[in-house]
Amino acid sequence: MESLRFVLRDRDAKYDQSFDAVFEAEDMEVLLSAPRAPLMNAHCERVIGTVRREALDHLLLMNEAHARQVLADFERHYNTHRSHRARDQRPPHTSGQPATVHGLDGRRLLHTRIFGGAINEYRYAA
Repeated sequence: MESLRFVLRDRDAKYDQSFDAVFEAEDMEVLLSAPRAPLMNAHCERVIGTVRREALDHLLLMNEAHARQVLADFERHYNTHRSHRARDQRPPHTSGQPATVHGLDGRRLLHTRIFGGAINEYRYAA
């Protein structure tokens, strides 16, 4: 596993010195966000909210290994299948426009369940 080097946190009073000491004991540097900048972590907050709403709210995580597996599965789904409005409904790991499919009447639809059906992926069979 690769080592984490930084922890970025805001300046909320609930984070006291003992909170920072846990990370510093692991040789991680604690970085504080800018004062009075509530939108500084907006992109991170958006991704964290998406992961929570689409995956973690529907599962009971059993241990760290299970959490890592769930997050790896969601990362694969998020980057290779899930549509993104900013990319014209294309996932991040695709290039160009999606192929136009003609004659769908005879094609079979493949269904993949992620997290026991909390997320469903659909693709046409080749």
